[in-house]
Amino acid sequence: MRASRLLSLMLLLQSRGRMSAAQLATELGVTARTVYRDVDALAAAGVPIYAEQGPTGGYELMAGFRTRLTGLTAGEAESLLFTGMDGPATDLGFGGQVAAAQLKLLAALPVAYRDASLRIRERFHLDANGWYREPDDVPHLHAAARALWQDRAVEVDYRRWSPRPGVVTRRLHPLGLVLKAGVWYLVAAGTGAPRTYRVSSITGLRALDEPVVRPAGFDLAAFWRDHVEHYEQAADAAVAQIRLTAAGLAKLPDVLGPKASRLALRTCTGPDPDGWHHAVIPLENVPHAAASLMRLGADARAVGPPELVRQLRETIAAMAALYES
Repeated sequence: MRASRLLSLMLLLQSRGRMSAAQLATELGVTARTVYRDVDALAAAGVPIYAEQGPTGGYELMAGFRTRLTGLTAGEAESLLFTGMDGPATDLGFGGQVAAAQLKLLAALPVAYRDASLRIRERFHLDANGWYREPDDVPHLHAAARALWQDRAVEVDYRRWSPRPGVVTRRLHPLGLVLKAGVWYLVAAGTGAPRTYRVSSITGLRALDEPVVRPAGFDLAAFWRDHVEHYEQAADAAVAQIRLTAAGLAKLPDVLGPKASRLALRTCTGPDPDGWHHAVIPLENVPHAAASLMRLGADARAVGPPELVRQLRETIAAMAALYES
C-alpha cells in the first residue's frame, strides 16, 4: 500500500506541478504528517523532490524529471471505462482504481495533451441523479457487481410490486448493470429471457458457486434500448390511475418528466363536473409513484392500483400525525 501511495504522490507532482502538503494529503486520503514521511522516503530513494517555503510554496519535482513507472495494474485498466463517472464508479467499488488510473494516464501524457485533459475535467461533470432526488439505497450493488464481473450466478430476495406484492426469491445469471437517471438496474437471465431488476428492491443477495454462460451475441446496450422503448410504449405496462386538478395537470412535466407526462396527457379525460381530470401514469414501482404524487399535494389523487392508494394513505396519515399537536 505504501509503495502505491509513494508512486501516486510522485505522479501527482509530475502531472500537476507544485502542491502543498495539505493538497497532497487530501488527494491521497492521508494526513499531512504521512505526506512529510513519504516525501522524505522519496528523497532518500533518489527522487529529486524539493520544498518551496512561503504562502504559495509546496513540494515540487526538479524540472525535467519524469518517471516511467506509469503502467496500469489489471484492475486500473479494467476500470478505465468509468473515467469521468466518479459517483457510479464508487458505488461499484472501483473508485480507488479509477482515481489511480486517471493519475497514471495524466502523468504519461505529453504536457500539451495533459493540459487539455485537465481542462476537460475542470469544465465538464456528469451527475446522473435527477433533480430533488437522492440516490437509491443499494446495499447489494457491490455484491451484484462482483458476481457480474466474476460471471457467477446469484440468488436474490426481490421485493416486487406486481402482479402480487411481496418478496420473492430468484436464481439469476447477471448479464449487466445499468444506471438510469440515478437508479441502478440489474439485467439478468432467470428461467427465460433476460429481465431487469431494480437493485434497490433487492433485499438479499447470495453469490453461488455456479458459472454464468452469457447468451451468444448478447449486447447490453441494445437490450437496454429495446427494454426502454418497450417499457415506454407498451400498452400493458403497469400504470397508476390518478385524478388531477388543472394545476396538477400543469405540474406533471416537472414532477414526472417529459415522457411520462406525455403518456398522462395522451390518456387524460375531463374535466368532470367536480373539475378533476382523469389520467394514467407509468408505474415503475409503488414507492416511486407515491413519492411523485406526494409532490403534487392536493392537486392529485390516486385511484388505483390498491397498493398505491394504501401506500399514500399510510404516508399521509403518518405525516398528519406529526402535526396533530
